[in-house]
Amino acid sequence: MARRPDLPSSRSRKTPAAQPVSEKKRAPARSQRGSSAAQRVDVRDWLGGVRLSVFMMIMFGLVIFAVFMLVPTVGTYIGQVQRIDALEHSVQVAQDKVDALEAERERWNDPSYVITQARERLFYYRPGEVVYLVVDDLDPATLPGEQKPVSDSVEQAPNDWMGAMLRSVTEAGLTQSVTDQPADTTPDAPSTDATPAG
Repeated sequence: MARRPDLPSSRSRKTPAAQPVSEKKRAPARSQRGSSAAQRVDVRDWLGGVRLSVFMMIMFGLVIFAVFMLVPTVGTYIGQVQRIDALEHSVQVAQDKVDALEAERERWNDPSYVITQARERLFYYRPGEVVYLVVDDLDPATLPGEQKPVSDSVEQAPNDWMGAMLRSVTEAGLTQSVTDQPADTTPDAPSTDATPAG
């Protein structure tokens, strides 16, 4: 590429005789202003040294065009990454639900679990079984709220604990069982002739 000749500038038009005169005029001004004036940079001289070529203008335009083209693309990319993260999280939550439901289905395939649920939820029983329903019918307002203070003195118990224990053991040993079936037999599957307790 051939180098273009430099264009004449205002600095090159000065005559050699004029330069020493301007130097003489600047010298007293520099001495009067001190060191701060010597450090000042003439902006016109600096800007005159910067040359913008057509190539630099084209490259600058291409950089600006690339920025305008890439900013929406980068924004779209960031939005898609965030959406993918949210979808992966929702897939994980759904997978956890599926695992919980599969575990629940496996429990329902167990006959003893089905029998237990039928007894607890629906109050079903097998023929020959005796069902005891314990109903907590006490009003919460009637329950004792606070404990009485503990006394400082030792007191005699009003009843004989030894006699109460002996009566309890004899009553438990002398009572007759309600059913003659052994209690350790558990059926494999729930019977179809189960009836609700009532």
